[in-house]
Amino acid sequence: MIDRYAVLGNPIAHSKSPFIHQCFAAQTQQTMTYEAICLPLDGFITGIADLHQQGFKGMNVTVPFKFEAFNACESVSERAHIAGAVNTLIRTPTGWQGDNTDGAGLVADLMRLTSTLTGKRILMLGAGGAASGVIKPLLDAKIDQLTIANRTPQKAIELAERAAHLRVNGCGFDVVPNQPYDIIINATAASLSGELPPLKAGWFADAGCLAYDMMYGKEPTIFMRAAKDLGATHIADGLGMLIEQAAEAFFLWRGVRPNTVDIRQEVSSL
Repeated sequence: MIDRYAVLGNPIAHSKSPFIHQCFAAQTQQTMTYEAICLPLDGFITGIADLHQQGFKGMNVTVPFKFEAFNACESVSERAHIAGAVNTLIRTPTGWQGDNTDGAGLVADLMRLTSTLTGKRILMLGAGGAASGVIKPLLDAKIDQLTIANRTPQKAIELAERAAHLRVNGCGFDVVPNQPYDIIINATAASLSGELPPLKAGWFADAGCLAYDMMYGKEPTIFMRAAKDLGATHIADGLGMLIEQAAEAFFLWRGVRPNTVDIRQEVSSL
């Protein structure tokens, strides 16, 4: 029987994950299938129970189910615990173990773009599931400072407190210190609807500033375009993060780490 995997979300038809994992499987000579499954908004728990019964070995989880996935797991990794969100499910005999590969994916892509994160000052816009999954890996990469800003300040403050680290602080968009940052990450979903979080030119004033949008598309996102206009030296979208977090999940499932460089051009041309 061929091992089966999937990505779960709603909506999900746009997902590049099936193509990415099919490339990984071919590259590493793994016999498996990977598909996209759209679960009803009120049917996540029932859905993963059904997929367990069908024999699925693992799943990726995307919007809007990452928090539900966390609560549905029998056990979770340390990085998933800190995030309070799960994006990777690993089959157990009676249910699912949860992990979060978003942060590993982001750090790997940022390292590709900047060569080092040591000592960097980072501003992250947004305090939802995408943001929560990346805090521990960023701290592990020895960044100097992480400011989390959100439209609802309390969410950012609570997320910073959960990290329990002196180098992390949370606040509302309106009180972000107007100082230069080395990396500014858009972890909101605003780009999907063509909207922008409030940006200040002073944030992008550092020479070499990278503006990074976790969202991705055929063209530069509205955040990337605005950041460039405000002085960002470099801009990038989240396609690299998507590929890298997928590679981390693939490794958790199959015990082999695929080469992400080989498929980046293929995925970007989809």
